[in-house]
Amino acid sequence: MNSATWGFRLPRTRRTVAVAVSTAGIGILIASALFGATRSAAPASVRLDVAVAVAALAAVPLVMVRPVPGGILASLLVALSPVATPAVSFAVLFTAQHRPFRRALTVALAGTAGAAVQGMWRPVRGLPYGWWLLLMTAAFGALLGWGTWARARHALVEALRDRARRAEQEQELRVAEARAAERNRIAREMHDVLAHRLSLLAAAAGAMEYRPDAPPERLSAAAGVIRTSAHQALNELREVVAVLRNDDPDAPADEPPGQNLADLPRLVSEARAAGQSVEVDDSIAPPVEIPPLAGRTAYRIVQEGLTNARKHADGQPVTLALSGAPGAGLRIAVRNPAPPGAAPDRDAGSGLIGLAERAALAGGRVTHRVGDDGHFHLDAWLPWSA
Repeated sequence: MNSATWGFRLPRTRRTVAVAVSTAGIGILIASALFGATRSAAPASVRLDVAVAVAALAAVPLVMVRPVPGGILASLLVALSPVATPAVSFAVLFTAQHRPFRRALTVALAGTAGAAVQGMWRPVRGLPYGWWLLLMTAAFGALLGWGTWARARHALVEALRDRARRAEQEQELRVAEARAAERNRIAREMHDVLAHRLSLLAAAAGAMEYRPDAPPERLSAAAGVIRTSAHQALNELREVVAVLRNDDPDAPADEPPGQNLADLPRLVSEARAAGQSVEVDDSIAPPVEIPPLAGRTAYRIVQEGLTNARKHADGQPVTLALSGAPGAGLRIAVRNPAPPGAAPDRDAGSGLIGLAERAALAGGRVTHRVGDDGHFHLDAWLPWSA
């Protein structure tokens, strides 16, 4: 323990019980020493021993609250009578357990000095003074070493417990961070999937609303797009929500199927079926050679570009250009006329922010701007290892 008062480390009830039990135990030892010292002593010595015994017993609670002053008092008492030996021994041990070594050494030296004085005027029969002093010194030294070892062991155990608590807290923090990252990933997935599908629904429904006189086959095709997009949106939403049911944050999350560069033709076909004019300039062949991470990220970038075009420039043509090669990287460019009044440096929405994060995780980058030509430019570069 540190230099704080020992008594304040325990609740009041436990502190009272500890003092009472210790006082009772030392009292029994003092009574035994008093009985041995008064069997053949003179009446004056008996009265002195009784007085010292009472004072030594009263010093025990003081030792537990203030070990050093209590130990010095017990050392003075042991100089007067051997009945105080249990009290001073307890003081040395207790101080070594609960105070720094220097303070405990002071109490041990005081107790040795008191025993030396006692041996001078009340020698032990049959034991030379030198041997008596050596035995008392060894006894107090043993108590000092025992208490110091107990204090060091207690400090080590507390340090290990504190380290274990910190390790547990750090583990909980890592788990919380992993779960937060997973929730952010799921939020991006839900945005990408639902925004794309709902924009297709809106485009098809808008075509049916504004062209009720369209040929029946056109209306039937638009209704088919609505039905197909709604069905696929539900399926993809189920796949994303399934990730939420995975309680293990360290488990790898499966990407929903149909999310790589090889599926771009299907994505473009869905957009065209919803009435969106999409022109594709693809100079990459074959696309299956692109690494999976880059392919999935590229798919999401194109999907978000088409979705933004439907949301902000509905009915306007979109140009999609793909280029690149192993070692040079994969470049994606999406162009569409900007809506009237669009600022060249307008803030990015949550979808574009998510794309920037996706590209950064894949080692790439995404930029967007409204050019001088009045078109919105979405450009991306992704690494493509050779």
